[in-house]
Amino acid sequence: MNLIRPFCGLRPAKGRGADVVAPPYDVLNTEEAIERAVGRPWSFLHVSRPEIDLPTGTDPYDATVYAKARENLDKMIDAKVLIKDDQAHYYVYRMMMDDHVQTGLVAIASVEDYDSNRIRKHEFTRPVKEDDRVRQIEAVNGQTGPVLLAYPDAPIVDDILALTAKGEPDMHSVAFNGIEHTLWCISDQDMIQTLTDSFDAMDAIYIADGHHRSASASRICATRKAINPNHTGDEPYNHFLSVIFPHHQMKIFDYNRVIRDLKGLSIDEFLGKVANDFTIETCDVAYKPKKPTEYGMYLQEQWYRLQLKQGRQNSDDPVANLDVSLLANYLIEPILGISDPRTDTRIDFVGGIRGLEGLEQRVDSGEMAVAFAIFATRMEDLMSVADANKVMPPKSTWFEPKLADGIVSHMLD
Repeated sequence: MNLIRPFCGLRPAKGRGADVVAPPYDVLNTEEAIERAVGRPWSFLHVSRPEIDLPTGTDPYDATVYAKARENLDKMIDAKVLIKDDQAHYYVYRMMMDDHVQTGLVAIASVEDYDSNRIRKHEFTRPVKEDDRVRQIEAVNGQTGPVLLAYPDAPIVDDILALTAKGEPDMHSVAFNGIEHTLWCISDQDMIQTLTDSFDAMDAIYIADGHHRSASASRICATRKAINPNHTGDEPYNHFLSVIFPHHQMKIFDYNRVIRDLKGLSIDEFLGKVANDFTIETCDVAYKPKKPTEYGMYLQEQWYRLQLKQGRQNSDDPVANLDVSLLANYLIEPILGISDPRTDTRIDFVGGIRGLEGLEQRVDSGEMAVAFAIFATRMEDLMSVADANKVMPPKSTWFEPKLADGIVSHMLD
């Protein structure tokens, strides 16, 4: 089976992209989704967050929500706001955020290769979130939220994507936050075959974001395969919707930490314990780490630069070498007593897109006692962890820009 395949995408009709394209379902809460959908009857939020069209207080996991998603999707198809291609394509998808540009391939990826770990993972999933995606996919009989993947060095693929993106786009939309989303169709059969062959030659590709979406696709595939006596492996349920970018173009922001208290320590006592494993320098301005093993720390209106002392890294373990792991293992757990950041309410996480000001605000408000700015995880680090079949700590990566919903969907009929 091919690692990836072209497919007949369901996508906005010509000129309707700006009406349809919406933020990904999991970056907005219900109230924010309602606000974004005001005056936008064709926003894909009516499919991805359909509780916005139901009575206030409706449980987002209620059966009526998933039924509403199907109803709203059918309306968009009946009104020809969304149209399904009659031939299989690959699609080139470009995102532009300020001066950052990344150009990837929209394709359907093999569930079989996901199950065998050729499509590599680096996170655990939560059953409740998997269940939600399974129910949504089953309700609409399609995959409307793409999985964000990365591919290793492949100049031939890069060249085809760049060449295609020089042509007239099939869709262009500027999102609410100024990020540009542009789509081109690839219909040339020689080009399609070259792309398919190029990916088949890769040892692996990597999940960057979308572990729950890929896991839910695997579950649905297993269920449908088991009840299909004529299963061939070519059915749409054998693949999941993906956007695959070259790893060297992807941008990971820092994912920073804020802690509610110092576990009863005075500031001097706390700094004294930190000094056992870190050198500490005061800073006149907010400090953003410039290299691995370096941290910014904000405490009582003062910024510090922390540098992990030599000899603290375990060069054999790609997870232990992550900056988020080093901070946890040498400071957050032994000094502040937080051993499980997934469940401990004393710790919270702030995406680097909010800047260092976001950390200062949490501490200056009195809500939090101390904040840590962390050097952003690198794609090479993520790939090393996945290659080692290991799992990254929670909240290790924050990818920007985010994929939009509604640009292309993969229907399972």
